[in-house]
Amino acid sequence: MKAGIVGLPNVGKSTLFNCLSNAKAQSANFPFCTIEPNIGVVNVPDSRLEKLESLVQPEKVIPATVEIVDIAGLVKGASKGEGLGNQFLGNIRETDAILHVLRCFDNDNIVHVDGSVDPIRDKETIDMELQLKDLESVEKKLDKVKRAAKTGNKDAQKEAAVLNSLKEGLEAGTSVRAISISEENKTEFVKPLQLITDKPVMYVCNVDEEAAASGNDYVEKVKAAVADENAEVIFLAVGTEADITELETYQERQMFLEDLGLSEPGSAKLIRGAYRLLDLETYFTAGPKEVRAWTIPVGATAPQAAGVIHTDFEKGFIRAEVISFEDYLKFESETKVKEAGKMRIEGKEYIVEDGDVMHFRFNV
Repeated sequence: MKAGIVGLPNVGKSTLFNCLSNAKAQSANFPFCTIEPNIGVVNVPDSRLEKLESLVQPEKVIPATVEIVDIAGLVKGASKGEGLGNQFLGNIRETDAILHVLRCFDNDNIVHVDGSVDPIRDKETIDMELQLKDLESVEKKLDKVKRAAKTGNKDAQKEAAVLNSLKEGLEAGTSVRAISISEENKTEFVKPLQLITDKPVMYVCNVDEEAAASGNDYVEKVKAAVADENAEVIFLAVGTEADITELETYQERQMFLEDLGLSEPGSAKLIRGAYRLLDLETYFTAGPKEVRAWTIPVGATAPQAAGVIHTDFEKGFIRAEVISFEDYLKFESETKVKEAGKMRIEGKEYIVEDGDVMHFRFNV
């Protein structure tokens, strides 16, 4: 699962990506590695992992990760191939969620491609290009389906009706995620199309240093503009965070953050937001060898969670021994949790909860 950073040129996308790529900014054990150009695997900051580490004192700690993709700046006409548009739009299609960076700061030294700072106009420019590309995909599919519908094929007629709804919405400037379609029809007809504007989105407002702690008027305008999109809006001072990553020691970085009125880097907030956006959650395994965070989709069953460790665990699943994170913290060891009768035995139907500490019993 990966989230793609999109936006117009010169809004701070690459600086943000580089912030995420510099582990110093977050914590001592917050590594980052590049698996190919413009794709980074970034650890998900999670204070629960540190608490488990202090209680268990394992040989190593392995955090959950999320993939972030830096996608080059889109421009007007991208849907028609302007500015390598087709390549960029193809890169976005391959991601599972969108981090849409908007410039929300004034600086005469940094040129804006449209000559002035207006995050709402910028958002609409990107939205329109993505909607036009989706419209092209929907129209191609509709042409094929209409031919089948004319023969009296009931499934094709049903699909054509859904595609027409998408076409009308996109032509009116509405992103697919905001078009009203039943969950059943979405699953059957919309999801297979992999439409760009169907992907969940988080708006990242890039502010200046003065607005790092509380935002500014631009941020409020963005919040108002996306109120009906059910999208998260966060703000961070990307340039300032880049400066923080250059500081040598953890103490220096913490002092800088405190001076700005921040308890943690904004990039940590963004990474956790991307994790939520991808509909992911975490369970833990904890033992003397390692404490580890494992990533699962929200709603995963115990066998599916076991399968993340190894497919054999899922195939031969017998049961899961589960401790809630709160109980682990309260009783401070697995032994004391058992003595207090707080370890649960769960079967194949159990839906894993975020923060569960788990052991799996299996037989292959």
